[in-house]
Amino acid sequence: MRVLAEIQERLLGTWRLVRWEEHSPDGTVTYPLGNDAVGQIMYDGEDRISAQLMRKDQARFESDDWREASAAEKADAWSDYFGYFGTYTIDEHARKVTHHIEGSWFPNLVGTDQERYYQFEGE
Repeated sequence: MRVLAEIQERLLGTWRLVRWEEHSPDGTVTYPLGNDAVGQIMYDGEDRISAQLMRKDQARFESDDWREASAAEKADAWSDYFGYFGTYTIDEHARKVTHHIEGSWFPNLVGTDQERYYQFEGE
């Protein structure tokens, strides 16, 4: 249990996205929001998670009221953003954090478990 507490302590806080890349079985690497995407993920001591990622330099809407956005503006904004929140659990043996999704910009994620692997380097 002590190891789990130490891992959680290191994980707590707000982390800045360095890179989001996906690796396909054939070795192809893709960048869902571009190779310069921005974002953050936050883990708190109450086992809560929030992740927000977006394409850098997203186009602004014509109106400052999001409810007045055109269908094209909404579609572009939706395609350039990824976010969710929920709770998390840690499997220290597998070096895995599982995000239990409660809410998301993509409704199909709600109620799912998303596995993420971690590695600590240095301090």
